[in-house]
Amino acid sequence: MKFLYSDTQDYVDPQYDFLTDSSPANRERYWHDQYAHEIMDQAPYDGLLISMSAIRKADGVAASKVRYSTAEEQRLLREGARRFLRFGGPKYRDLMLMGDCGAFAYVEHPEPAYKPDDVVEFYLDAEVTHGVSPDHIIFACDAANPPVSDVPEDIRRRYEITLENARVFRKLVRKEGDDFEPIGPVQGWSPKSMAEAAAALVKMGYDYLAIGGLVPLKVPAIKEVLQAIRAKVGMRPKLHLLGFAKADHIGEFTGYGITSFDSTSPLIRAFKDKESNYYLDNGRGGLDYYTAIRVPQAWENARLMRGVKRGLFDAEDLKMREERTLRTLREYDQKKRSAEETLDAVMDYSQFLVRGDGSGATAQDKALASMRERVQRTLEDRPWKSCSCAICRTAGVEVIIFRGSNRNKRRGFHNLGVYHRHVQKTLEKK
Repeated sequence: MKFLYSDTQDYVDPQYDFLTDSSPANRERYWHDQYAHEIMDQAPYDGLLISMSAIRKADGVAASKVRYSTAEEQRLLREGARRFLRFGGPKYRDLMLMGDCGAFAYVEHPEPAYKPDDVVEFYLDAEVTHGVSPDHIIFACDAANPPVSDVPEDIRRRYEITLENARVFRKLVRKEGDDFEPIGPVQGWSPKSMAEAAAALVKMGYDYLAIGGLVPLKVPAIKEVLQAIRAKVGMRPKLHLLGFAKADHIGEFTGYGITSFDSTSPLIRAFKDKESNYYLDNGRGGLDYYTAIRVPQAWENARLMRGVKRGLFDAEDLKMREERTLRTLREYDQKKRSAEETLDAVMDYSQFLVRGDGSGATAQDKALASMRERVQRTLEDRPWKSCSCAICRTAGVEVIIFRGSNRNKRRGFHNLGVYHRHVQKTLEKK
């Protein structure tokens, strides 16, 4: 089972100065920064997934979803994605480079943003190893397996569009000499309809299927879908799980013949999860999760500045507390401060993030008590000291500090590495 990471132009500045929170004056983001597979000792995934909607503007795709400039898109297609992502050469040549259309970006649109011939041309130019036909997401999965006559017209149309696109796409790829492995996307409104879609794709000549629409589903529902598909098409076709949001449960899916899955969860949780920001192997076959310690830049944090404008906080006082918190954390890392002293310093500053949120005093006190408990665990366990990855070796305590992209994405890269090893260990046990 291969773990793929979906590229979203995530890289960090290897020369970033944590003490001054600054990059070299001559830094150019793409050219001087490094992707996770460059800054880590080894790639923290088995391959990359690139989405057409993140690279190419199109009708129906919100501008906020496009991560590439026009110049970057042109260079990627001119050079090939491996060279653009610096994911080529002997070190990475055996790792997968999958393409899909990024259907989330046009989910509200009545039609997919890209036609099969455009997608095939894009994949050929990008030089992907595997490419998913343009699909249209269906987010309704009813375990009761309602008949097609009871299904809304929009859902039926998405189902038909996905299959018709796959039919055209397969012919086009064959005509181009099968330069990449085509993958048929499975969409449906129920386990039964998804199984029937899978059977139709296999009949078209697909040996690799990508199961879509899984993001909102809970683990039992995903298992029902996979059971129905395997019962219909057997174990021969390879399966990929698109946008698998339940990555922490991957050990429960080893019996379904999953070939690959993609997830951004380990990186995203580094800075979007309220509690589980730092991953660590617990030595018992699972993962432990720690809360990163929030030390925002006082004069740049929107919530703190709103409090200043409302007269609740003093800007100079906030800056003093910010600097004291950072200094105390670094001294704690050097064993010059106790955990209790450090916890008090952290909470003395963090309280303002809660006090300015507009909720009542009781709710604020409850939130602060919960935060103190989680931060105390992080400080006492010192998880960054237990990890020998390239990020933790070089960044040290900075990796556990929730502050700015260069720290937060480093923590995300660390999480990818921990998660990748977790997947490998899980498979070794089966």
